[in-house]
This record gives sequence, structure tokens and C-alpha cells, in this order.
Amino acid sequence: MKRYKIAPKIKKFKRHWQQQIHHWFWRILNLRGTPQYIARGLAAGIFAGLFPLFGFQTLISIALATLFKGNKLMAAAGTWISNPLTYIPIFLFNFQVGRRLVGNQDLVFTSESVASWQQFLEVGIEIIFVLFVGCFVVGLVCAIASYYICIILVQHLRHHTIKQPYQTNSHHNETLSYCSKYYTKKIKSSDSRTTHEDGQSL
Repeated sequence: MKRYKIAPKIKKFKRHWQQQIHHWFWRILNLRGTPQYIARGLAAGIFAGLFPLFGFQTLISIALATLFKGNKLMAAAGTWISNPLTYIPIFLFNFQVGRRLVGNQDLVFTSESVASWQQFLEVGIEIIFVLFVGCFVVGLVCAIASYYICIILVQHLRHHTIKQPYQTNSHHNETLSYCSKYYTKKIKSSDSRTTHEDGQSL
């Protein structure tokens, strides 16, 4: 009997994640700023998230976003590329990349090495150096890739929203409302500036 109850649970789980993905797509779309501004934040977050700096990834990502003038919210969200489900395979892969670049094939790095700060610090400075080399290279490649992918995604979503202004979806309405308020404010600002200049010329 229990066997037949698995399928509805799988469908419910799948529907939940589809809704979450859809929700986050529209959250990205509703962020203020240019696609490049949003993408710089995401790239900063992904770069920081690929380092085993537990507890400091978000702070580093926000600092990088500030330095490169990116969106800080996207920077914080980008660090979640490494989470309890992904950080072990990510850091093992980064270590393999670093080991190939450094050229030392004798070093050994296991999943237990990143189980806690204490175990991580006990693996030795040479292994940590190799790991950070791999993290830097992989992080740089992923940051550049995510930057351009994010620009394309945001541009596509915003273009899609503009082309379908009569949809009743609440996320569409929120986006259109923001765009309307933004451009109305810009027009009023421009009109007031013109009136002020005309007054001065008189």
C-alpha cells in the first residue's frame, strides 16, 4: 500500500521545486539595476562560494560585490553554490584541479578533510595551498561563465515580460508596476529639471 503513495509525493516534491525555481527567476527579474549590475553580484557570490571559507563566504562575496559594483543580494545568494549537499564534491574537484596545476600528485585530500574547521586546518599547509589554487581557478572560470549567463537570463526574462504585458501572473504585475513607477519618476524628474532651467533663463 505504501508503494503506491510514493508517486504523489514525488510529484509534490517536483512541483515544489519548480515553484521555487520559478519564484527565484522572478526575484532575479525584479531586482533593481542593469543586468550587468546583477550579474556582477552573482559572479562575486559564486567565486566566494567556491572557497572552503565556512562562515566567511557571504562577507567575502559582499565585499567583492562592493568592490566590483555588483548587487549584494545576488552576491549573498551566489555563495549557496556550496552547501551541505555540494561542498564536498566541489572542494574535492577543486583540489584535483589544484593538484594538476601545481604538479604534486602525491598529495591526498578526502571528504573528511572539510568536515570541520579543525580537520581542515590539520591537513597541512601544502594541501591547503593546492586546494586554494584549484578554488581560485575554478572560481574564476565559474564566475566569468555565470556573469554572462546571468546577463542573458535577466535580459531574456525582462524582454519576455515586456512582450507579454497583459498576463495576470502576480510576478509579471509586480515587475510591470516597478517599471511603470521607475519610468514615471524619471519623466517627472526630467520635466521638473526642464521647468527649473526655463525659469532660470527667464
